[in-house]
Amino acid sequence: MPERTAIRRVLVVDDSRLQRRILAASLKKFGYDISEAGTGAEALELCKAMSPDLIISDWIMPGMNGLEFCREFRRLPREAYGYFILLTSKSDKSDIASGLDAGADDFLTKPVNSDELRARIAAGDRILRMERELNEKNRLIQSTLEELQSVYDALDKDLQEARHLQQSLVSERYRDLGPAEVSLILRSSGHVGGDLVGTYPINGQRIGLYGIDVSGHGISSALMTARLAGYLSPSHEQNIAMRKTDTGLFVPRPPSETISDLNQLILNELETEHYFTLLLADVDLSSGHVVFAQAGHPCPALQKANGQVEMKGSGGLPVGLIDGANYEDTEFTMSAGDRLMIHSDGVTECADPEGRILDDGGLSKILRSLHQTKGVSCLESLIWRMSEYAGDQKFSDDVSAILLEFKTG
Repeated sequence: MPERTAIRRVLVVDDSRLQRRILAASLKKFGYDISEAGTGAEALELCKAMSPDLIISDWIMPGMNGLEFCREFRRLPREAYGYFILLTSKSDKSDIASGLDAGADDFLTKPVNSDELRARIAAGDRILRMERELNEKNRLIQSTLEELQSVYDALDKDLQEARHLQQSLVSERYRDLGPAEVSLILRSSGHVGGDLVGTYPINGQRIGLYGIDVSGHGISSALMTARLAGYLSPSHEQNIAMRKTDTGLFVPRPPSETISDLNQLILNELETEHYFTLLLADVDLSSGHVVFAQAGHPCPALQKANGQVEMKGSGGLPVGLIDGANYEDTEFTMSAGDRLMIHSDGVTECADPEGRILDDGGLSKILRSLHQTKGVSCLESLIWRMSEYAGDQKFSDDVSAILLEFKTG
């Protein structure tokens, strides 16, 4: 028997004992394990017990004939396919069609020629080998898919946890600062993203605001935002935007100077291919005076008490791209009823189904329509308006924003 043969167990079914012995003798010479049955019913019980690879069955038998036996055999549950050859003296095409319909794979004309028998079995063996190789490959694919699903489920669980941890970096969605209120929103396009917004105290009357957008998406971008959040920590000792005087007091550094130092720090000390945009602002709550610097971040939107919107700043280079890049401070003063929105480019680059982006003009229009909507509700409404603009499309980029609103009285 060939080493890679798929046929090992053969069941011979015939009501003639002589015919069974003739076939069995030929098959034993070929090296197969032979079982015999004299009726279809007996053969069916043997099939349940020993699951033959090949069945050679006479067509005409008393009781259950070969066609009926073949149909019942095909109904049996099996792990692998069983090849079925009908022995027949019939040659009519309709009879052959009936045999194929019943589930037979091949036919042998009686009396059986030994060479033809061997050739028919060899053909069946090739088919069974291909079927079993395919089944094995399918089992391997299924096993691999199950392993991948397990890995995916574990990664998905980790990413869900990472999402919660990243969201926790925006610890307060709303704060009442006395003269003003600040609201924050962060929506990642995936599980985690590269956007971050935050605040830190400078002193009793001043507050720092920042918006960060790290290049790319996913885990590496999220890890970079977490690292940057540490550089702008509420703790003065850890915050790169603060410096300690000779008297031990902490005072704010100009935003442009902070960004310049951060640029050198990223280029010289952090081994990363990521760069990021940043807007850093120092706000005096008592006077409304704002000093900010941009590093490639979108221009912040200043909405006056009368609803009109102005875009401030001129852009600047992202952090982590060019050694020795220079950054400039921009200053203006806010009045009662004014509000300032610092946002990532996920807002202004939100695209409609035709690919047209919202841009500064579209954002200004939305803010004017939301003039009477305040705080977190305003930011949530902004997201809703962006969803309307994008149609059925999901946001392709992370979306983040800070809204600083000076009270009217």
